[in-house]
Amino acid sequence: MNQYRRLIHSVILAGLVLAALPTFAAEARRVVNVNTADAAQLALLPRVGPSVAQKIIDFRKENGPFKSAEDLMLVQGIGEKTFQLLKPYLAVSGETTLKEKVKAGKTGGTAKEGAKEKEKSKEKEGER
Repeated sequence: MNQYRRLIHSVILAGLVLAALPTFAAEARRVVNVNTADAAQLALLPRVGPSVAQKIIDFRKENGPFKSAEDLMLVQGIGEKTFQLLKPYLAVSGETTLKEKVKAGKTGGTAKEGAKEKEKSKEKEGER
């Protein structure tokens, strides 16, 4: 009887975990769908402000939906370097799951990663 009860609990727990997986996966990958996002959502991307966000929307209205994330480089103001910063946060389908502004440092990572790099540099200088 005890084994039967454990089996039922395990099955219920497994079901709960599996039900939560899609939500967890969407939250784990924070993206902006460039085909459906409004200006405020697009402005959450690194190095994208209201002006570039509007250019993305205008381009989308004139040319239709983006077929790939790389098509974003056709928008004036988005070159190769900016695209590389944006790429991890871009989607051309699905939901927009990015909810807060992503800040990018000079190294191409997030501001938090840039601060870590500065801290490492200072530590190395202190060792010399």
